[in-house]
Parts: sequence; structure tokens; C-alpha cells
Amino acid sequence: MKKKVRVSKDASSSIPEECCALCRLSDDDPAMFGEKVTLKQHKLSVHYFCLLTSCGVYQRGEEDEGVFGFLVDDIKQEIRRSARLTCYGCKKKGACVGCNVRSCRKMVHFPCGRNQKFISQFTDLFPSYCPEHSPCQSLCVSSDFSLPQSCSICLDSIDPILSYSILKCPSCHNSWFHRDCVQRQAHSAGLFFFRCTLCNNKENFQEEMLRMGIFIPERDASWELEANAFSELLEVYRRCDALICLCDNGRTYSAKTGWFEVIRCRLCGSRGTHRKCSELKLNTTDWPCTDCTQATDGKASLVTSPQGGSRRNLLSKRHLSSIHSSISCKRPSLPVASGSPEELLQALASQLRPPGFQVEVSGDQALSAGLDLVRRTNFDPTHSLSVRFKDDQQTQFPSNLWDCNTARQYFLKLLVQQIQDSVVFEGPDGSKNLALDSQALREDLYFDMGCLLALSLVHGGPPVGFFSRALYQCLFNYPPNSPLTVTHMTPDTHFTRQVSRIADAESLNDLKEAVAASWEFLELAGCNRPISSMDERETLVEDLVSFTMITRMQLPLQRIREGLQTLGVFDQVQLFPSVFCGVFCEAAVRLTAQTVGQLFTINFSQQEDRLNRETPVISFWRHFLLESEVGRSSISLQDLLSFATGAEELPAAGFLPPPSISFLHPFNCFAPGVEEDGGGEKETGRPGMEELRDEGLFPQNEPSSKHLLLPVTSSYQAFKNSMEQAISHHVHLLPTGR
Repeated sequence: MKKKVRVSKDASSSIPEECCALCRLSDDDPAMFGEKVTLKQHKLSVHYFCLLTSCGVYQRGEEDEGVFGFLVDDIKQEIRRSARLTCYGCKKKGACVGCNVRSCRKMVHFPCGRNQKFISQFTDLFPSYCPEHSPCQSLCVSSDFSLPQSCSICLDSIDPILSYSILKCPSCHNSWFHRDCVQRQAHSAGLFFFRCTLCNNKENFQEEMLRMGIFIPERDASWELEANAFSELLEVYRRCDALICLCDNGRTYSAKTGWFEVIRCRLCGSRGTHRKCSELKLNTTDWPCTDCTQATDGKASLVTSPQGGSRRNLLSKRHLSSIHSSISCKRPSLPVASGSPEELLQALASQLRPPGFQVEVSGDQALSAGLDLVRRTNFDPTHSLSVRFKDDQQTQFPSNLWDCNTARQYFLKLLVQQIQDSVVFEGPDGSKNLALDSQALREDLYFDMGCLLALSLVHGGPPVGFFSRALYQCLFNYPPNSPLTVTHMTPDTHFTRQVSRIADAESLNDLKEAVAASWEFLELAGCNRPISSMDERETLVEDLVSFTMITRMQLPLQRIREGLQTLGVFDQVQLFPSVFCGVFCEAAVRLTAQTVGQLFTINFSQQEDRLNRETPVISFWRHFLLESEVGRSSISLQDLLSFATGAEELPAAGFLPPPSISFLHPFNCFAPGVEEDGGGEKETGRPGMEELRDEGLFPQNEPSSKHLLLPVTSSYQAFKNSMEQAISHHVHLLPTGR
């Protein structure tokens, strides 16, 4: 007990009183860290934001207790707790802010979190997210879209790339600003006046800024809180502005009534006149000045002044239930937890519902059919897909022999293959980057491709598998904050060769020659600057790679991101980028006997005599899988999987429902009362005794329910022959060129 007291004392007494007890900084910047409150009697100072975002302290008191409802004992307990935790940023003890994703272990001080690009949301339950799991913004495009070049708040230049430090308005899309600028604007304007500086939108703007980690104080604007800040507005204008003033007491004289009472312009209020000086009637009270009359085309008297509307509370920082709780929790009771890609995609697949959209595929033109689907005015991605192949000759695609599940699986496989080979991607197979194509931009093909890939993943299609690691990083920032190099660029392109020549320069003269030969490219990238030493080569190459793969591709990247948001795929991938990396970047896993065997659940019969016959069939099944894997069978594991499930490879979302196996029993038997005994027959007292007959018994499939019926045979050779004949017949019905 004494040791605990000593540790507690050291943890609190070692921090200077002027420094925040949680983050160890003495900075007093209310806009960035919240108000710093010092409790003299406890020799304790804390930042408000450090309290709100800390994982282990809660508002258990009233607003006037402790520090805005945080009790002093709770704050000291949090100081002791965080004293054992190391900050991910500065590597020092005292980290109290953690990523809200349960599987993520990153802890930081609040100021270090800002430096490490953590996002803390000051609403609802006050969660924080590390860069790997933090929310991001997407870019909306229009026909006249142009990227802004300056911050709409401070007017300094910005790089038009959405990131942690660069945010934008969700409504007008033309207002971009620095994160620090919009945070200081929110601190100054408060809840009632904080809005977009260009489009003046308030509700959507505030909601988006809260999502992106901007704190909006629930108070009036700072300029409204200053004492007598607008006292001059209460002063009434008392001066005659007529061209010739007839008043003997001068222009500033105003009688209470009569000819020399100064009346003001009813519109602007900043001009006045004596009635006598403007030849007005004695009872005139409604008078527009010359400037307002010209501005309203002589109809100034018809203009009415605007009426102010009532204000309403848009933000509540503490959500209380009808049942009083002593603790106002700042964390969700069930934090988001990662799982396998199959589990996460199956959760998205729960949105799908009938009836299905009819998709007609002419020949093998799956991509054309997919584009026609997503461009329909009534397209709804939550509807299931019903696919039918058609062909003029009716020879290559006998779709009448297909079940709907097999047709859909084959359509999705073709679709992903044809997307990989489309004009929006470039590079070697299996490692594609985005290509810049002006016609694809005009047709918004990047969005359509992202939408189709999302549809394929959720509707049971194969993994994408052809993204390069660089493209995945550009889309989802994984690995986070990892610089791109010339090796990430698409091989054998004009830009890649120019950058490679600069990167391979071994002397200053070689570097200058390479730069001179590529001056047009450098001019386009904004990198055409004098080179005075070899030390500048690395920075130049990094800038050129960033321009080629990010800045130049900003619009295609944003459009494919927005397409991938279909059915929530992008949000799920962004939340768990490490989990989905294999789905997008790695080739399909080669089928093995073990993999296929583990897919199926075996349903044995309850009757003992049938169970005895089914048990050896499972041994036949497993041996048959091994022979198919090593090539000692006329069919492959891919053929077998297609026969049983309709899919030729494992879907990214797994199989729903899970594949299962049951057994197909023969019912041929000898005459009642007769059984075989060696070479002859003899009578028996047990009529109905069945005997297996292997001929004419073949496996049956139900691809829609992923159910496979295995024939119960007396020998492995009979089982193998039966399986090969049935599956080979099925394979021959499928389109050629599989």
C-alpha cells in the first residue's frame, strides 16, 4: 500500500503546476488544446481537450463541479493510469488518448496525437482514431470543377490534396482550408455562427467538421461576448447629409419634432436629413437616401428589412438517457473490432434483398452489361442480381442449362477480369495502377469501375487481386504515410523513364542533362527549378513521383473512391486496410485438397445402417480431392468447386450459405428373403435387405444452396468414375475459354 501511495505522489508531484497534468505541456492555446484550467488548491492544471479525449476519465459530476464535470479524484486517477503508458509519438510516459479501434494499441498525449495525425471527434462518445483508422473526406466532381489553390480562411496557398491538414466544405466543395485555420474559426465563431466561409452552409458543414475532429464550442461568437463590443451600433445617426443644409444650428442639430428633426434612411440608416433641407413634408418619417434609391431602381420604399430567425441548439456535448447514470461514457460499449475479409463483407451483404435486377450479358461482354446496370436511373445496389447470358447463335452460351447462381458467379468473374484490362488501369497483370484517360473522365468511368468492384465483392464475386501496392496506398493510405518511390510507378511509360533517368544520374552533370531533357515534364509538375547539387536529386524524384501518381491522378482517385463507397465497401476497407490488402492486391489463393475439404460441412444420416455406408464415402471423397490436386484425375479442383457451388474460385466474401455435403443412396436390392453368400444365394429370414449397385449413380449439385450429394458406392474406383463423368459433363456445358 505504501508503494502505491509513493507512486501516486511521484506521478502528480513530478509535473510542474503550470503544465497540463495529462499532456505535460504548458501551452495555453484554447483553440488548439481547449481551455487550460488550474486548480490552485490541488496544484493541478489540465487542458479541457485532454480531459475530453482521455480514455479513463469521465464526467461524473455536474458542470460546476471539478473541471467542467470531471471530478478531481477522477483526474488524479487518470494521471496515475496514464503514467504507465508510453506515447506513440514522443515515446514518453503519460499517454492517455487511445485509438478507438479495439485491435489498435496506439496511445498518445493529445498534442502528440495532433502531430501524429490522430483525429479526435468532439461529439457523442468522444472517440479518437489513429491515422490508419481515421475518417477521411472524398472529392465531389462537377463539369466545371477546378481545384482551389488557397485556403478560404487565411487565403494562403495550399496543395489541393485532401489530407489530415487540408479539409473542405461538404456542400460547395470549393471551400478548402487548413485544419488549424478552421479550428480557430470554430473557436472564434462558436456554435451559432460557425459556417462555411463561401457557401454559408451551416448544418452540413458543422456535421462534417465534427466528424473530421474540429471542436465547436457550444456558445455564442467571441465577438458577441465582449463587453460593449457593439456599443457604437446603439448610437443613432444624427447628421443632415443634404447638399445644402438650411438649419441655422448646423448639420448635427436635431430637434425632437418639426422641420429640423433629422430623419434617417429607412434602408441603410447611415444617411440623414432635416425635413426642410430635403423639401419633405412635416409628417414624413419614411425616407430613402439617394444611394439606396439608385440601388433599388427607385423602388426603395418597397424593400422590407429582414427579420431575424430564432436560434436552436445544434450540438449537445453530453447525451443523457431517461434513466440517470452516474457516468457519462465517452466510449462505445462495443468498439469496432476487425475480423476476416469474409466476415466484414458478409456483414455488408446483409443489405442485399430481392427482387433482383435482371442483367443480360451478350456473349462475354460482362463489362458492358455491368456499366449498363450501374447507369440505370432506377439502379439500387442493395437488390440482388439475376444474370442471363444470351448469344445470337445459341452455341457458346447455353444459358438455359445454367442455374442463376452459376451464371452470376461466372458474370462476376468475367467482370473483374475485364475491369483489370480496361482503359482506366495500366501496368502488368496483377499489379495495376490507375491510368489517366480523358475520355474515361468525361464518361465518369472511374466511378463506374469502383462501383462495379464494390458490387462484385459484396455480391459474392472473386477477390479483386490486381491492384498494385502503390494504388492501394493512394486509395486507402496503407501503409500510412509511406512515401512512394520510382519503383511504384507503372513500368515502361514515358513519365517513368524520365523520372528513372533523373533518379539514376550519378553526377551533377548527368543530373542537369536529365533535368534539361525533361523540362516540359518538370514544368508541368511544378518542379522546373535550378539544380545546384546532387543532394537535390532525391527531393526532386520524390516530388515527381508524387505528382505523377497522386497530384495528377487526384480526380480519378477520388472518383474511384466514391464508386467504392457503394454498399459501404470503401468505409469498411478504410477502417481495416491491413485486413483487405490481400483482397485487392494478392492473386487468388491456389485451391488445395485441404482448402476445398474444409469448405464443406458433412451431414451424415441418423440411421445406423446408412451411416455405416456413408463413412467410407468420406474417405473416398478426401482421396478424390488429393488426386484432383496432383493431376491424377481428369477433373481439377476448380471444376469440382464450380460443380458444387457455381464458383470457380473462392469468393472474397466466402460462400453463403456455407457449402454442405449429404449422400445419395441407391435403393436397388435383391428379392426379399435372399442374400448373397460367397458364390451363391441363399434364403434368409430378413426381407428387404439392400445391396449397393454402383452403376447409374452420379453426384448431384444444388449450386443455389451450395449443396453436394455424393454417391454412396462400394469402392473408390466406382466413386471416382461417377464423380468424373458427372463433373466432366457439367464442365462441357460451360462456356469455352474459362
